[in-house]
Amino acid sequence: MAYHDRFRLSSHAVITNQDNQVLMLKATYGECGWGLPGGSFDPGETIHEALERECREELGVNVVAHHLTGVYYHSAYESQSFIFRCELAEPAPIQLSFEHSEYRYFSLDELNDMQRRRIEDCLGYAGVVSSAKF
Repeated sequence: MAYHDRFRLSSHAVITNQDNQVLMLKATYGECGWGLPGGSFDPGETIHEALERECREELGVNVVAHHLTGVYYHSAYESQSFIFRCELAEPAPIQLSFEHSEYRYFSLDELNDMQRRRIEDCLGYAGVVSSAKF
């Protein structure tokens, strides 16, 4: 990479409920869209440390990461997103940070194509990490 190149990294959690619906958070910044819990790395963090910190900050509870299921390039943000299959570590109520206004569990057919692809790859994980460009 050249000195002035930009390159962003983030880690995100796919967490489902008993009906196999996916936990999504509504942002209070940018376009205020819905997305998976997680976010950008702090300097010196590993992909797992970033995932655990971001989820703890955003959800108010710890998550357990079972496995990395995909790495996806997002051209709009010049970023690579690491997607993990996770579960909530303890049965505690979700307490959102100021970065999100609400949370909800979505069925796959309610998601946009990019979100659905990443989550289907995650839920169908068979030991091979997926990748794609969006």
